[in-house]
Amino acid sequence: MVSIKDISIRCGVSVATVSKALNNHSDISEATKNYILKVAKEMGYYPNSFARALKTNRTYNIGVLFVDEAQSGLTHEYFANVLDSFKVEAESQGYDITFINKHMGLRKMSYYEHSKYRGVDGVVIACIDFTDPDVLELINSDLPVVTIDHVFDNRTAIVSDNVKGMRELIQYIHKMGHRKIAYIHGADSSVTQNRVGSFYRTLNELNIDIPDDYVKEGVYHEVDTTYRLTKELLSLKNRPTCIIFPDDFSCIGGINAIREFGLVIPDDISIVGYDGVLLSQVLDPKLTTYMQDTKALGKYAAQKLIDAIVIPKASIIEKIVVEGRLLPGETVKEL
Repeated sequence: MVSIKDISIRCGVSVATVSKALNNHSDISEATKNYILKVAKEMGYYPNSFARALKTNRTYNIGVLFVDEAQSGLTHEYFANVLDSFKVEAESQGYDITFINKHMGLRKMSYYEHSKYRGVDGVVIACIDFTDPDVLELINSDLPVVTIDHVFDNRTAIVSDNVKGMRELIQYIHKMGHRKIAYIHGADSSVTQNRVGSFYRTLNELNIDIPDDYVKEGVYHEVDTTYRLTKELLSLKNRPTCIIFPDDFSCIGGINAIREFGLVIPDDISIVGYDGVLLSQVLDPKLTTYMQDTKALGKYAAQKLIDAIVIPKASIIEKIVVEGRLLPGETVKEL
């Protein structure tokens, strides 16, 4: 393996000068720096991560904690897109990614213990049971932590504007002439609470009153549950003219139920999704949905976590709200 000393001998300069060039210090000339970097590349030099960790007291490794309720992992397109953006930004700043779990081989450990075992500099938490004691242990630990789509008083959070998103969906559905609007929402979480609250608040502002059985509790990213609940809504004597689904993926279950009833979208019933993933735009008809800005969510999460790692004393607890946009689609009929 090529060392800094090898490069210094080849270039005819001191080890200290080589180190300054490799670390982009400003107290050597650009010509010298460029020459040393050129020679280092030709010799196949790669910095040793362990040596860098000893010098900086950082491993340049970030933990990702992501366990969704439907156990869909990285097949969950919305969170996969968020985490891909997070990964791109973290890697651009020299960090690697490690997924955090409760198992190391046959050995069980808490999320915090696994984070310490892997020596991560900080952790991003997304799509998990935020009431889990192991999650709370990590939240209240000495590690820098940033959360996505959930807010704690003592941690920076990056959240989608679910209140505005639901309001814009309802306003669009209302503009299209619908007053009998049903909603199958996801399991209880801060995301769900904000969406449901905004659903009822916007209906109230529009002077729309709906029966209680128009609102059903489902599961995010879970087709079978949405299928069953859609059948319940379609079986109502006074059934809705439009159904809002928890997310774009779970709406497949709703579409299947609607087709089983012999109904056509949007001629017989209108539907709306949430997330704006690629799937929504390749369905026929194209799904009306609300597109969340996954690129911004992931990028901000990485930036804020790295800020907390690099300058912990200057770290400020923030709540960064990221707006999305309505994608009208073809699944809401104008009445």
